[in-house]
Amino acid sequence: MYQQMIFVNLATNDVEASKRFFTALGYTINPQFSTDDCACVVISDTIFAMLLSKQRYADFTKKEIADSTKTSETLICLSAESRASVDELVDKAIAAGGTETGETQDQGFMYGRAFDDLDGHTWEVMWMDPAAVQG
Repeated sequence: MYQQMIFVNLATNDVEASKRFFTALGYTINPQFSTDDCACVVISDTIFAMLLSKQRYADFTKKEIADSTKTSETLICLSAESRASVDELVDKAIAAGGTETGETQDQGFMYGRAFDDLDGHTWEVMWMDPAAVQG
């Protein structure tokens, strides 16, 4: 069965700094799809973040590139397998230079926190009790 993949393309001010940030979170860089102006961050078998220099990003759009430190252009939400996993990833992001953003969301069956990466892109990390999902 075909498994659809997602490639989230994000403009970055510094590709090398972004690579260091995301590897500090435990992700890997796929060198096959990375260059001096682009890094392919492997989040899972089907999720990839393409971190593009602003010059390279401009090759794919005619629109103005948002300053993600001032404008919210996207909210990226990643699932986590436990509450502890949420805290672990967000704490790693903060230690690597990211900024915690928003309030911790704790609704008992659902728990989440969020951080902004070095370029201001917002990443939410959420855990939901599997029993709540099954209804």
